[in-house]
Amino acid sequence: MKNIIYFSEDTSFTLRTKTTTRSWLLKCAKSEKQNILELNYIFCSDNYLKKINKQYLNHDYFTDIITFPTAAPGDKNISGDIFISIDRVRDNAKTYGVKTNEELHRVMVHGLLHLCGYGDKTSSQEKIMRAKEDFYLKKM
Repeated sequence: MKNIIYFSEDTSFTLRTKTTTRSWLLKCAKSEKQNILELNYIFCSDNYLKKINKQYLNHDYFTDIITFPTAAPGDKNISGDIFISIDRVRDNAKTYGVKTNEELHRVMVHGLLHLCGYGDKTSSQEKIMRAKEDFYLKKM
């Protein structure tokens, strides 16, 4: 059984480094003392993710990622769905002057960190989240 699965919705994007990325994400979770039971990454378009954002979160704007946990809060066994807009990732990579793959990996680990219990609603939470992202990106 593969506990990290990749899907595409409303985009032709395909992750080329599935095995390497899966291994890296499993190591990130283990480092956070978490176990990934089932994690679905759904790569999609801006419009697809905006519809989800509006439908489930009542937010009428584009975003790069939305994470839906399917495990109970505090459970050490992670499961969830992580929707990522490939359009936003590409635009953000240009904005921040990084390679698209680096930005994609940042967003992927960002979603995983949310499932590990990290938030980003306050400036102090965001600072911790960014430090964790940077830490794990160096391990990629």
